[in-house]
Amino acid sequence: MMSTKKTTGGCQCGAVRYSVDGELSDPHICHCRMCQKAAGNYFMPLAGAKREQFHVTRGAISWFRSSEPVRRGFCNRCGTPLIFDALASDHYSVTLGSLDQPDLVAPLQQFGTEAQMPWFKDLAGLEAHETGTDGEMDDAELSAIAASNRQHPDHDTENWDVQP
Repeated sequence: MMSTKKTTGGCQCGAVRYSVDGELSDPHICHCRMCQKAAGNYFMPLAGAKREQFHVTRGAISWFRSSEPVRRGFCNRCGTPLIFDALASDHYSVTLGSLDQPDLVAPLQQFGTEAQMPWFKDLAGLEAHETGTDGEMDDAELSAIAASNRQHPDHDTENWDVQP
């Protein structure tokens, strides 16, 4: 029986939006060096979406062929990584951070652990601050950021003026 769950997501600037008709599968984190470079981060969180259930609803995905069997999809306006595409597979892997509700998809596995940062086990013990409470920015700077925020909201919009 096919699920009727619909998942939506997109890039930071709103130029690219997508939907997935059905459940995401195999949510995981990949620590491999190629995913680190593609994400510009220490790992890449991903989950599977069947190709026929994945639909671009705004804009177009740009591609970088990171190896012969793999290409990676991203927004060519803001650079947000969106898709890992193992070309021989029957599904795409969407980046969990690009989902409108990323908190609803928890990773269940880790891959590429040979490249995992050795200090990850210590992260839970680090001093923690909510945005704007660490003293790095004053109220005027935080207000200026909020007033000029060009980030697309975490939901579909009928129209969206993508800023340069």
